This record gives sequence, C-alpha cells and structure tokens, in this order.
Amino acid sequence: MSAPEEFDVIVVGGGPAGSTAATLIADRGHRVVLLEKERFPRYQIGESLLPATVHGVCRLLGADEEIHDAGFTAKRGGSFRWGTSPDPWNFLFALSPELSGPTSYAYQVDRMTFDDILLRNAARHGVDVREESAALDAVTTGGRVTGVVYSDPSGTRRELAAAHVVDASGSTGRLHAAAGGTRRHSEFFRNLAVFGYFSGGGRMPEPDAGNILCAAFDEGWLWYIPLREDLTSVGAVLHHDQAARIQADREGTLYESIQRCDIVRDLLGDTERITEGTYGRVRVRRDYSYADTRFWAPGITLIGDAACFIDPVFSTGVHLATYSGLLAARSVNSVLAGELSEERAFGEFEGRYRREYAVFYEFLAAFYDMRQREETYFWHARKVTDMATDDVQAFATLVAGASSAETALVGADALTRRFSSASAELTGAVERTGAARTDSGERMTELFRAPVVADVMSEMNRIQRRGAAGPAAEAPLLEGGLVPTADGRSWAEPGTAPA
Repeated sequence: MSAPEEFDVIVVGGGPAGSTAATLIADRGHRVVLLEKERFPRYQIGESLLPATVHGVCRLLGADEEIHDAGFTAKRGGSFRWGTSPDPWNFLFALSPELSGPTSYAYQVDRMTFDDILLRNAARHGVDVREESAALDAVTTGGRVTGVVYSDPSGTRRELAAAHVVDASGSTGRLHAAAGGTRRHSEFFRNLAVFGYFSGGGRMPEPDAGNILCAAFDEGWLWYIPLREDLTSVGAVLHHDQAARIQADREGTLYESIQRCDIVRDLLGDTERITEGTYGRVRVRRDYSYADTRFWAPGITLIGDAACFIDPVFSTGVHLATYSGLLAARSVNSVLAGELSEERAFGEFEGRYRREYAVFYEFLAAFYDMRQREETYFWHARKVTDMATDDVQAFATLVAGASSAETALVGADALTRRFSSASAELTGAVERTGAARTDSGERMTELFRAPVVADVMSEMNRIQRRGAAGPAAEAPLLEGGLVPTADGRSWAEPGTAPA
C-alpha cells in the first residue's frame, strides 16, 4: 500500500451516528473523512424517531428544514395496547412541561431517505464522504489507534491515518474490538423481530394517526408504524426460543402473529403485504441488547450500535445513535483543540452515554414488567422478578458507572427490588392516566411524575430545549462533570463556558 492519507478524524459508518459526529467535528474546521461500506440511499430498519433527534440534534446539524420538507409522517407520541387494560393508552410528547409547544412531535421516517439526508448534509459541511468503502481493520501504533485500513470501491486496500477514529459501523463492524473491551449481551432482552411492509392499512383515530402503535399479545408484541399513507411497517418481536419457527417460515410467523393480535389484525384488514422492491422482503433481526465494556480507548471511540443497542419498543435506536454522535463530537473537538485531556473529555462522553443507556434499560425493564396476564409465556419470561442472578450481574456490568443506577448496583436483590418498584410505579401511572380516548388519556401528568419516566426524559429534554431555544447555561449532568460550550460542539469546565 502507498503512504496513508492523513486526516484529523476518520469516521467509519454513514448512518445517523456517524453522520452526526462527522458533521459536528467538520463544523470546527477539522479534516474529516467518512467511510461507508454501502452506496446510499440504502435500506435500514429503525423508523420511529424521538423529538430530541428531530428538534435537538438535527437542528444542530443544520438538517432540520430539509427533514421537515421531506414529508415524513408526524407523530405526537406512541400508542400502546400494553398491560392489563384492553384499551390503547398514549405516551404523548406534547404535555410534558418541557416538550409542550411547536416541537412536541417527532417523525416516522423511511430510513433510506432520512439517513441519506444526514449523509449528504455531512458532505455539505465539508466531510469527505467515501461510499462503497468498507473498513477492514484498525491501525494501532504504540497502544494507540492511529488509522484505518479500508477497501475502496475498486477493491484496492488503502490506509488512512488520523488523530482519532470514530467507529459508527454498527453491530457487525470490525473495529469495536480495537477499544479493548468485550461485548456483553443481556439475557433479559433477547428477542427476535420478524417484519415486513404493507400497502396502506388503517390508522389510529386522529390526532394519533401518526403514532407508532405497540401492541402486546400472548407470544410477544407487534409494532405498527404508519410511514406513509400507502406504506405501513409491521413487525413481531418474539422470544428468542422462536428462532427455529421463524427460520422455517418467516412470512407465516409474521402473519400468525398478526392474527393473534386483534388491534393490528383489524387495522390491516385486507391490506396486502408488499412483495416487490425494497420493501418486498420479510426480514428478521436479532434485537438482542448489548453494550461493550469500553466505549473508548486512546485514538478510538465507539458510538451507535458499535457501542451498544437496546430493545426497540421505545424507539431508542436513532436517539442513542445521534446522541452518542453528539457526545463524541464534543469530546473529539475538545481534545483536538487542546482544551481537555483525552481522559477528561472521553470520560464525560462515556459517563453520559452509559447513563442514557442505563435509564432507558431501566425504563424498558419496568415497561416489560408491567402487569401482564400470567399465562402468557413471553411476559412470564420478561418478569423482572424472574431475572437470574447472572442476568442482574450482567446488567450491572452493562451500566457500570451510570449515575442513575449507581446506588442500586450493590447486588442482585437490590437491583431486582429497584426494577420491581419502577414497574409498579409505571403500572400505577398508566392506570391513573387512563385510555387514549379519554380526557385523562390526553394528560401525561401521572406518567411524567413516575421517577422512571422522568429519568428517561431528562437528557432528551435538555437536547431538545437547546435545539429549540438556543444555548443556555447548563449544570453538569454527572457529578464533577463537564458542560457543553455555547455552540454545543465541545465541552467546557463548569463556570468557564460563556452563556
């Protein structure tokens, strides 16, 4: 190979995590190259966004107007047929004190379009985007990652050198091992998703027609995402012991799941599944939750699915991806400017990232543990109180260092009690809130009072508020931690950042 090309930063992966990090680093004038193994636009799952991504991160990226103009379906929250009530209930973005107003919605997006918007936006911000360029290996010099070997569109091996590498290559990428950690999977969240697309289908009553619907049934749960008037994404999330059944007949398993879930069955009616083109396949994905034990090492940072993944019932995938891209960009910019040491800047990155992962994990564990019919196997398998000690210990490892759960990580019994308490709080809050089509179902006060919900909303609210209202003085999120600078693109010590 010829001498390596030199950049300030190499970003591997052109999804939302990589595009976010690359854009925000290039905005500071650094030379950034982004390697993407595919040619965009390309298919991807993970179609339901949260407001913090739309109104916070995308506004910071300068892509919010283009996303608004793309015509994606607006959603004002999620509708759930979950728990003991036979009626759907809502989790709305609009009635939180922090989220009320013109930014109280998000979008359902086809990822081919959404991801392509973010990648082209990165190029416009000065990022050298190289598609059909697959990263093969990390280059390490003296215990530090100093570059990447990749294959260009002609198949020729080339080498890049940089002060820092950001790995956003997803769950199947090759570089995460260079951070020196190991990937720990959760036994609690080991699901399989089988999904396809339908040409239309019914919608929830207005004003909830754009909401994602998550509906539980005896073998798992179904998502129902209204992507466009003529396109609906439907997927069944099943226990991992259904793997052989899914492998034997994907389409049959999907249809059988729909038939067992009356609300989704009725919405689809006679709507036909799309059988040709991009949306014509019934796909399967392992939705196993995991986290690496290290999110960074000298010269390399892991973001998005390269670092961790968590069950998709609350549409967390793109949020964690763009959030981690934002955190990584702040840390890279601070180190390249000589303002902070790597340990200080990336310690903040990892602390905040693990905290966000942990609060969602705890929320989702409580959500899965909500009162269910005891005869259903899937829900019995998800009961927090049935967690094996090994699984609790694995969870403690996954979220080690997370501020929200730190005091609880004293043993399996304490953590199980914490989860059970959170589940009871959430169940009570949903029951007091009431069904979607009632006055109380339009008020989220009870839900937002539940501590497990407040924890999961707090950092998202900060990001959304900054995007909507501009920079404002923030207190450190972590004890002894840093705060964002006024432009949101790097870190500062508390008391030193200009308002």
